[in-house]
This record gives sequence, C-alpha cells and structure tokens, in this order.
Amino acid sequence: MTENQIEKTTPKKKEKKYSITIAANQKGEHINHFLNVIRAIFLPIFRVIKPFRFYGEKNVPVGGCIFICNHYAMLDPAYAAALTWEQIHFVAKKELFSNPIMNFLLKKIKAIGVNRDGNDARSLLDCFKCLKNGEKLCIFPEGTRNKGEAEMLPFHSGAAMMAIKCKVPIIPIVIYQKPKFFRMTHVLLGEPIELDSYYGRKLSDEEIKEVDEFLRQKMLQMKAEHTDYLESIKKNKA
Repeated sequence: MTENQIEKTTPKKKEKKYSITIAANQKGEHINHFLNVIRAIFLPIFRVIKPFRFYGEKNVPVGGCIFICNHYAMLDPAYAAALTWEQIHFVAKKELFSNPIMNFLLKKIKAIGVNRDGNDARSLLDCFKCLKNGEKLCIFPEGTRNKGEAEMLPFHSGAAMMAIKCKVPIIPIVIYQKPKFFRMTHVLLGEPIELDSYYGRKLSDEEIKEVDEFLRQKMLQMKAEHTDYLESIKKNKA
C-alpha cells in the first residue's frame, strides 16, 4: 500500500471548531470554567495589592448586557470580572493577541480583539453573536489608558451602537481615581441604562456619537456625585 493510499484510509481527527460564544446551562447562565478559575485565583490577590470597594448596587441583569468602564491600568478588567461569575467577553486591542502567552489566555477567556480604529467587521460580528446569545461584554470606550490629567477621554463609537442593535442594557462602571498599589480604589456602579427609545431606528453616525457622549456625561456625573458624597462625609466628621 502506498503512502497516499495509507493517508486516504487513515481516519482524520476532526479539529474542534473554536466558538466565541458559550451555551447556556440549565439555569440560563453562560459559564466559562477557565475564566472562573482565573477569577478564583487572581481576584483575592488583586484585592490585596490593589484593594477596591464598590459603591452602588451590583446591578447585573440576567442575559446580555454591556459593561462600559473608564480605563487607567491594564488590570482594570478585574472590576467587571468581580461583578459576576458568568462569562464576560472583554473587548481588547488586537496587539495583545500577538504575544503567544497572551493569545492563549485571551482566547481561553474568549476575549474579542479589535483594531484601534474600530474598523473591524469580524470583531463586531463576534460582539453581536455574544450579545444575541444572552452573554455579556465589557468595553473600555476611551480606547486606551488615560495617562493624563483629563477626567475622562473622549469615547470611541461602538458600545451605544451595539446596545441599540442588540437591545441590551449598558451598565456603567466608573473607576473614581487612578488605582494605586495598597490604596483603596472606589469603583462606582451605575443603574443599567436602557436605550430603548432608539430601538428599531436607523441612526446616523452623528446620532450615535451623541448617544456615546450621553454615556460619557453620565459617567462623569457619577464621578461628580461621588466627589460630593465624599465631601459631605468630611464635613460631617469635622
């Protein structure tokens, strides 16, 4: 028997196709066991080296939603990860996937890589698939870490458009100040924002930008209100 004949008669193993989505269990939850192992190991350590406290109700709805968070440091995804044991698809810049170790980890936790300019049809399709499957996304709409003195950088488009298209709520997470080692970080949780007044409408790019700016102003308002809250505590102690 020739080598070609042997190859033809030898059954080939089917490669398991990679899927960005996760099927729901009997409780309707989308669970990524690998991600939960990372949570169980990493979060207790993270709470020691960068302690944080949530302010606001942990308003995590059942089913699909989008967490939006301002961005100071590489480990900021930990705050969203601490809110639920369900799968969260973190939207990350594609450059992170170029490192073999990071590529392995990011694929195991089913992160979604995007181009910096946001012009990435495949990534957008993956986001839609996850949301329509009842799963959760976490997006950093500033697009990069805020290393300056600005309260919050301008938002890139994406979060508002996906929430409207997929009819899911947006949950704002605001890191009050730049996190520092061994210093308590205040993390503010906002009420779910329903953009249902925009559902079914064909919106222009300008209108989408207006909704993104509305979300940004909402998060800045949360910061301002927390500043007032902290000032009132100081006055009461004086």
